[in-house]
Amino acid sequence: MPYRVLFVSAEYAPLAKTGGLADVSTALTRFLYRRGDDVRVFVPYYRRIAERGLALAPVEFLQGLELALGTHRYRYRILTGAAPGSDLPLYFVDCPALYDRPGVYSADADEHRRFLLLTRAALECAQRMGFAPHVLHCNDWHTAFGPLLLKSTYAWDRLFEATRSVLTIHNIGYQGVFGAAQAPEIGLGAATTLLHQDDLKAGRVNSMLHGILYADLVTTVSPTYAREICTPEYSLGLDPFLRARGDRLVGILNGVDYDEWDPAHDPYLPLHYTPGELAGKAALKRLFLERTGLRAGPATPLLGIVSRLVVQKGIDLLIAVLPGLLRASDASLVALGSGEQRFEDFFARLEHAFPGRVMFHRGYSEELAHWIEAASDAFLMPSRYEPCGLNQMYSLRYGTVPIVRRTGGLADSVSLYSPAHGSGTGIVFEHYDAAGLRWAIDEALALYRQPAHWKQLVANAMAQDYSWERQGALYIDEYRRLVGPD
Repeated sequence: MPYRVLFVSAEYAPLAKTGGLADVSTALTRFLYRRGDDVRVFVPYYRRIAERGLALAPVEFLQGLELALGTHRYRYRILTGAAPGSDLPLYFVDCPALYDRPGVYSADADEHRRFLLLTRAALECAQRMGFAPHVLHCNDWHTAFGPLLLKSTYAWDRLFEATRSVLTIHNIGYQGVFGAAQAPEIGLGAATTLLHQDDLKAGRVNSMLHGILYADLVTTVSPTYAREICTPEYSLGLDPFLRARGDRLVGILNGVDYDEWDPAHDPYLPLHYTPGELAGKAALKRLFLERTGLRAGPATPLLGIVSRLVVQKGIDLLIAVLPGLLRASDASLVALGSGEQRFEDFFARLEHAFPGRVMFHRGYSEELAHWIEAASDAFLMPSRYEPCGLNQMYSLRYGTVPIVRRTGGLADSVSLYSPAHGSGTGIVFEHYDAAGLRWAIDEALALYRQPAHWKQLVANAMAQDYSWERQGALYIDEYRRLVGPD
């Protein structure tokens, strides 16, 4: 018997993506679908999805619906269709008053209501479908009220009698805090007493906190991150509540969708390569240098960056290290990303200061991201913290040596190369400071000039398996722990 899973997420790749939440939502639900589970995925029908012109159909009995969030009333309907590259049906919550906006997220005063509606619409549509999920799987602060709503507002409905809830924390840095005056908008009624009372007295409601308090299981996206967020340094104040969950807090490293990220068949690349035949990687690097106008020779080390340009990603360390590194070495750099203006300006200045050696693309391009992974020799991820990270795992698959700090999922997926033993898959530095990053890059450049060691390091990296078939099975183990055998 397959599991029935009601999966609710603010992001879904490639339709609405700002980070790893989208990639994981897509890959995990596709894994469940391939396994034979009955998974119903609910996501907002953002403007950017509407502009794609997908072949969607209205669900006939889910039209003209209405939902009250406090004094605010919203009309919505449900559209269904498959995401590109999959036949898994998705359910889109079409509510123009909340989702017809330029981006996935906003700084608008009703931001919390946008995702309260998503969460409650998913539950109410399950009722209208007669869909009794074994698991309600919520993701990040956006849908973190799902477990509490299941135990209060919707507890009367025997449809959900056997339903157990999972909250996956993709990034605890975003907690969905809004004013206590808006608490009635959650829709708890008399169960408002279940909200964290000290927070209410302080004038706030923390969405993520309530998911942690009421989910039957809390997962996060790597074992190391699960331990880190139980400490004050990483939790932004939620560590006591996480420690209190005991063995109901579990870290499961994200998987990689190798249908999308594999140099053996990457659709964005004109040439392909495998661990046994790496000539294609060298050829792609030559093509990339020609295409971008970088004047580095094919034997010059090329460093790659694909990142949100925010403090979390260690951009301040890059600012401290890269100018001196480029002056002292022959390395070249290609960077792709957007974020804080000061960080974007830094990379623009770096490109101007080192013409022909640095290329910066402001924004995001899926095609360019694949090219950078394939053509670069090493990949920089000096994160201050990293719940899981996916680019380091993409880099391993593409034989592009990851240079990372030992934190979160980076610590769980990359090990330090040992020249003495020929073991390890990348370069890992411990302390979050410029000296650590500079040591790591210098170590990589030194190994690059020792072909035997570099060849071994690349072979070790490409031998790693972080497929969703492996990682997804760990979610099934947790589902089984909650609701019994499938």
